Amino acid sequence: MTQTVSVDEAQTKLPDLLADALAGNEVIITEHGTPVARLVPVVTHSKKKRVAGLNRGTISTSKDFDEPLPDEFWLGQE
Repeated sequence: MTQTVSVDEAQTKLPDLLADALAGNEVIITEHGTPVARLVPVVTHSKKKRVAGLNRGTISTSKDFDEPLPDEFWLGQE
């Protein structure tokens, strides 16, 4: 659900508008009838727990992964 409010109304109802945004609703703030801002909740991270070893074996590195790079690499030569 989207709610549209004026800047003046937003100043007086900010705690209620924040609660609406946290509940998943979008709040559009207008000034003189023109939309100027949108209030939506910030998604910080997933609530799913990570599972160790879930993708074991899907990534591999070459045998020379930690070997020094050749001088040609550092000098920009091919």
